[in-house]
Amino acid sequence: MYQNYKPTWMVEAIYDITPEQLKQHGIKAVLTDLDNTLIAWNNPDGTKELLEWIDSMRIADIPVIVVSNNKASRVARAVKQLNLDYVSRAMKPFQRGFKQVEKRYQLPKESLIMVGDQLMTDIRGANRAGIRTVLVKPIVESDAWNTKFNRARERRVMRKLKQVYPEEMKWRNSLND
Repeated sequence: MYQNYKPTWMVEAIYDITPEQLKQHGIKAVLTDLDNTLIAWNNPDGTKELLEWIDSMRIADIPVIVVSNNKASRVARAVKQLNLDYVSRAMKPFQRGFKQVEKRYQLPKESLIMVGDQLMTDIRGANRAGIRTVLVKPIVESDAWNTKFNRARERRVMRKLKQVYPEEMKWRNSLND
């Protein structure tokens, strides 16, 4: 049961993932959650570090696609300045949003990776779709009201994952650590 929530990797922040690491693992596109993964949920402007990371992905010809449960107007407003493609109303932890990306980009799931800050939606959904996953720490400690319930469940699941997979469930600084 807990295998459904287990990330392939646990990396401190999305900015620690480099194009070189992705290419070593055969990854051709990065799917990412929006709130608390790319940007703080309460600050849609992003950071200089984020813009540099996105530029490094563009230079390496690795698309970054936001896969979010938010409505289209919210996601579009948040990613407009980042110039990123997105799937809104992805219905994570279901496979809908992930399948949309596979079709749109005509990429097999083996060449995709999902980066997110939540076990219950981002990691579980991508695992269901057969996509490798990276759990990152949330950018800010606070959450939107609708995420707080998931965080309580997530803490219990994380404790169990650390018991069952003690060596694998450790924060790292890259995909290669």
